Formats: sequence, structure tokens, C-alpha cells
Amino acid sequence: MRELSKYRGCLLAGAAGDALGYPVEFMGEGAIFSRYGREGIGAYALTGGVALISDDTQMTLFTAAGLLAARAQNMSLPDSVWASYQDWFRTQTGRQFREKERPHTWLANVPALWSARAPGNTCMGSMTGLPGSMDEPQNHSRGCGGVMRVAPVGLWLPAQAGVSQTDVDELGARCAALTHGGDLAWLPAAMLAHMVSVLVHGEGFTPESAASDGLEAVKRQFSTAPHIGQFAALMERAMDLARSAPDDLDAIHQLGEGWYGDEALAVAVYCAVKYSDDLEKALITAVSHRGDSDSTGAIAGNILGAYLGLDAIPQKFIDRLELREVILEMADDLFRDDGSETAADGAWKEKYADGTWKGPGAAI
Repeated sequence: MRELSKYRGCLLAGAAGDALGYPVEFMGEGAIFSRYGREGIGAYALTGGVALISDDTQMTLFTAAGLLAARAQNMSLPDSVWASYQDWFRTQTGRQFREKERPHTWLANVPALWSARAPGNTCMGSMTGLPGSMDEPQNHSRGCGGVMRVAPVGLWLPAQAGVSQTDVDELGARCAALTHGGDLAWLPAAMLAHMVSVLVHGEGFTPESAASDGLEAVKRQFSTAPHIGQFAALMERAMDLARSAPDDLDAIHQLGEGWYGDEALAVAVYCAVKYSDDLEKALITAVSHRGDSDSTGAIAGNILGAYLGLDAIPQKFIDRLELREVILEMADDLFRDDGSETAADGAWKEKYADGTWKGPGAAI
């Protein structure tokens, strides 16, 4: 039985990890520990009283919106997600909609999303071309911008009729490959979608067993990917270190800094497996290192939020989190949409068919 708490937990904990890591993303470890203490950054560094999210959470929300708009607009899932990313691109460049243009979904009507939050160069550059695919890539980037945004695939797709786990993993990879053509960018996206899917929709999975199951599935499904062996070795190392490494920072250094997709997932898997029952400790560990702290924090949060649910998120990570209401609204819509009642819902039409809905506060 699906639990709304896990949908909310996945997106909100992902946003919390993102917001916790965003202020230290480009800081060295000496500076992080000098400023925040030897345990790392354990509370939000506020800007104007708010814990700001980065492009990671922005793109996660636009991924979710694209999935939900596909049926409402009679589009393929990758095409709809791409159209949603085009909306996101506008929010980063400030290019407003002209009189006869309309947004793909309602997210473009949220003023706070119209803010550039250190968007990745590959994501931005890709938006001016055609959507890429695994077979016809735009580029050969292995950056983490593909994996950090695909958790909604694992939440939403398994609830749709006739969908297999293979379909989930495939769509995770395809969503990443829209902008990131290297297999070390889209293989981790497939594995993350798998992990979220089994943690939310499966029975008896833990972060460790979800990671093992996801890795085996990806190895079977994408056996011809050029770097599948390298990817598998790094994921196995992350799980081994989570069982045995006495020092977190040393373990993370062995896995990478998180700028690349495979490294970002490896760091997140390490933290989620080692601290599977302590979301706070997992997030602090995932962001308190030299590297792409907001992405590793966001992915670790997605995994543990999907496993533990909303109630496991400390209140200090919920209070003052930017766009909390929008994040919860999107989680609720992902939970609600099973393809049955939503099509006839007027407010749903405004959100995902017309793109005219203005944001949380209107009743659904």
C-alpha cells in the first residue's frame, strides 16, 4: 500500500539536503569545519530568514510536473519532461512568456522559482538544442545534473497501470539523458529511480537492499553501456565502505567529490546505507565535504525520505525551507495521480493541461 508520507518525505528530505548543502557547495573542508564545527554543517545557513534551495530541487519539481503533464497534454513522458525543463530554463534566464505563449505547467507561475540558483552548465547549454537520448546524446557529459532530479520517476511511474520496474529504470535514464549523454550520468539516474521505486512501492526494502537490487537491475538492463563495469565497481565500493569505514570523510574521498553523476550517487548511497535510521546524520555527512554538497545531500535525502517518510525529517529541516508548500503540493499530486480521477478534475486541468494554476492555496 502506497504511503503519502513517503512521497512527501522523498521530495522534502531531498530539498532539505539540497538547502543544507547549497551554502557550502564551493567551500573547502577546512572552511566548512572552521565555520560550522568539526561535525560539519548541521543547521541551515539562512538567507533573509529562508533556507534557499538550489537548481537541484528546482529541476526535481520540474521533472515531477513534466511527468504529471504528459497524459493531460497527450505527450510522451520524455517530451513532456523536456517541455517542463524548457519552463525551468526560462526561470533561470528571466525570459518571460509572451502574450500568446503559455507555460507547460503551473510551476512557471510560482514567482520564487524565477531565480537562478547556480544552474549547471550542461543543463543550461542543453536547453538551447534538441533533447538528447541514450542512443543519440547531445553531449558526453557525466555530470550529476542528470541524477539529482529524477527521484519523482521512482515515486510516480510505478503507480501507473501496466508499468514494470524495467520501465521505471528506463525512464530514469531517459530523463537524465535529455541533457547528459554520458552513461555515467544516466546509469546513476536509472539506479536512483529504481531505489526510490522499491523503497516506496516495494515490501521490506532498506536503503542497502534497495541499492543492491537497483545495481543488479541496472547491470542487467544496461549491460552494454560503455562504463557499466566502472559504475558497478564504484557502487559496490560505496556499499562496502558503508559497512566498514570508520571515518566518513575518508570514505567520501574514496568515492569522489560528487560533481559527476556516478560519484554523487555513490556518496549519497554511502550516507543513506550507513545512517539508514538517522536522516539528520546522513544529511550532515552527505553535505560536509569538499565537492557538490547540495547534490549529494539532495540525493541522500531523496533515498532516506522515501525509506523513512515525512515524520523522520527533523522539524529544523522543515521550518524555513524555501518553497515547502510547493514541494508538498507536488508530492501530493504525484501520490494522487494514478490515471483515474485526475483527468476530470478542473484544478488538475489548470495545473497540468493549461498551466494556468497559480500555486498552493487553491483547493483541489
